[in-house]
Amino acid sequence: MLDSKQRITIKGTRDGLTLLIDDSCSFEEAVNELREKIAESRPNKEEPIVSVTVQLGNRYLNNVQKEHLRYLISEENRFTIHSFESNVVHKDEALAWREESEIKSVNKIVRSGQILNVTGDLLLIGDVNPGGKVISTGNIYILGNLRGIAHAGKEGDRNAIIAASYMKPSQLRIADYISRAPDYEADGVYMECGLVDEKQDKIIIDRIQVLPHLRKDLSGFERRMHNG
Repeated sequence: MLDSKQRITIKGTRDGLTLLIDDSCSFEEAVNELREKIAESRPNKEEPIVSVTVQLGNRYLNNVQKEHLRYLISEENRFTIHSFESNVVHKDEALAWREESEIKSVNKIVRSGQILNVTGDLLLIGDVNPGGKVISTGNIYILGNLRGIAHAGKEGDRNAIIAASYMKPSQLRIADYISRAPDYEADGVYMECGLVDEKQDKIIIDRIQVLPHLRKDLSGFERRMHNG
């Protein structure tokens, strides 16, 4: 009995093509059918290069398999792979994502000359004294006095924020933006946050209450605090 199950589905979109690979068949079976589909759908040489998004469902491809698909789709064809989309990730990728999205809770005083550097969001229960420095790839929340230096989004995240119970820093940094002490009130401010205002192209200080409106994705922080 012939196997009539369709393993490859190609759909046209305004951005190019979406290629859906059945995740219940073997990689070899998918490749064999894809080779036939590509031959049928190959554009003329006069036509522009077509972008292809490959949807894998619950299938994980290693780098060798991805390169095999790139070669099959692009070689002598006017197709180019825009992206691979999958519902699953490698364990190492999942662990890296967890590390990036985790909130690191630290209970200490960061004194002059000390540097606290974390991956992900930082929740510091304590003060940052003058000469002390806290750095995070994500957001920085300080339940205490910020009198030293705070650098959020150090790997380029301009949406990161810095919040403190009492804000009188010697310097704030968010991604590649820097704001120094003269930008703040002389006596400091309570329950405020620093964030990048792209219209003004600088770091601004505002009330913590504005965050639900300006940074809607921060609701994840509240959920993680409740759920552990």
